[in-house]
Amino acid sequence: MPRRLDLGEEHLRLEKMKEYEHGYPDDCLICGVDEAGRGPLAGPVSSGAVILPRDAEILYLNDSKKLSEKRREELYDRIRECAIAWNVAVADHVTIDRINILQADYQAMRDAVEGLSIKPQVLFNDAVIIPGLDMEQVKLIHGDALSVSIAAASIMAKVTRDRLMYQYDEIYPEYGFARNKGYGTAEHIAAIKKYGPCPIHRMTFIRKFIDA
Repeated sequence: MPRRLDLGEEHLRLEKMKEYEHGYPDDCLICGVDEAGRGPLAGPVSSGAVILPRDAEILYLNDSKKLSEKRREELYDRIRECAIAWNVAVADHVTIDRINILQADYQAMRDAVEGLSIKPQVLFNDAVIIPGLDMEQVKLIHGDALSVSIAAASIMAKVTRDRLMYQYDEIYPEYGFARNKGYGTAEHIAAIKKYGPCPIHRMTFIRKFIDA
């Protein structure tokens, strides 16, 4: 288990994650963009877009995958309170099957950015350049662990999607969506083989399990 950072170390880590943002003027509106749910067999892909104040101090902000669910939920509320603007958009399983996951991902990202209450000047994206947007874009590999803006977007996307999967679990409990969030766990694949697909499954993702 990784060693828990004391508050002094946490402040230093957070300042390190602001270095990319500090390369731009203080009045430049930087928007972090990240997605959640590219890999699951069911449910939507979601994208978060977040513009944080340059002086924001949100301790423990990090790549959503490195955080506990409890911490993500706490940070979700903190980001909402602190952000200059934020938005989350989803592309559903029908869209994913129709145009493929990459294009659906791009669509969710565009929708998230275009749905912001204020237009950003620069986008910080986790590992992609988003087609169809007219502002400057910066692609950062593993950006959700390097930039506070992308980390915030990662958390907003992940929490929103997880909450949707909890709702789907109540409708389709046999697939274990509350536990697996639609990912291809052994339990989930076994349920697909036993019960067949449910209405939120991505048919282009599960065809091999149905035909097996």
